[in-house]
Formats: sequence, structure tokens, C-alpha cells
Amino acid sequence: MSQSLDLAPVNALDQSGFTHAFGSVFEHFPLAAERAWAQRPFASASALHDAMMDVIRKLDAKAQCDFLNLHPMLSAANIRAGTMTADSNAEQKSAGLDAMSAQQEAALDRMNAAYHARHGFPFIICVRHYTREGIFAALERRIDRSTQQELDEALAQIGAITRGRLQARLGTLA
Repeated sequence: MSQSLDLAPVNALDQSGFTHAFGSVFEHFPLAAERAWAQRPFASASALHDAMMDVIRKLDAKAQCDFLNLHPMLSAANIRAGTMTADSNAEQKSAGLDAMSAQQEAALDRMNAAYHARHGFPFIICVRHYTREGIFAALERRIDRSTQQELDEALAQIGAITRGRLQARLGTLA
């Protein structure tokens, strides 16, 4: 993340304005922004992101699982239905998940169901960093890992997802 961004306008926001500006960075979880606001002033975009991630990391295991369950399954049907946030929709489209064959869609749905049944939360991956084939390979590889490994991995992936989302929002404020 750019360290040279002038964060004075961000640091000057009141809690309501800050939450409005950054509350959607974390999928359906504006509390990350709301609680991070108290850590102002932020010296860098990375410090802002770290403060928001710390809110997630400090949740207990059940609350982290509940947070992860706010995230949508990777799914062409979700893209078509328009039920996801604009960020999730654009991210999933960027990986070509809106252009799968019926067989690929069915395979993804089966793997998603198996993953969720095993771990109790959806498969989460920063799709911007993967091809469609890479997503399928990662999902297949990660299904059989321990739930603790997957919780750790899901939080790391959320870190990557939200870093990009935050940078986009900061760019509009600069």
C-alpha cells in the first residue's frame, strides 16, 4: 500500500464519516472501521489497514467464524443474481467466475459445499490474485486442511482482499 498518501483528510473524519467511508471495506462488517477509528491518527495506509485487521483478529473464534460467514460463496449464480456487494461482484467477475461452463459451476458448488461442511464457513480467497483455474486448485487443496489452518488462511486472504478495497477507497479521498 502506498505510504506517501496524505491521510490528513482521513484522520480528520469524525467516527460517522470514517465508518461511512470505510465501513464496506470488510464484507458486511462496518464494525471494523467503526472500532479502528479510535486508533487515529494513521501514519500510513498500512497502519489504517492494520488497525482494521486488528479488530477482526481480536474477535473470539465464534465471532471470527460468524464474520467469515458474512462472505459470499464463490458462485456464478451469486453473480447473476446480483445478491453480492459491488466489491464481491466485481472481484468474482475479475476471475472469470461469471463465465464458467455448467460443469464448472456444478463442480464449484460441490467443492464450496464440501468446504463449508468441513470448516463451518465459506471458502475465502483473494480472487484478484488468481485465475479461475488457480481458484479451483486452491479450493481443492484447502478442503482437507485443518479448520484452524483454514481460519488462519481465510483471515490472511481477507487481509489481501481488504487491502485492495481500502486502497481503492483511499484513492478516491486523496
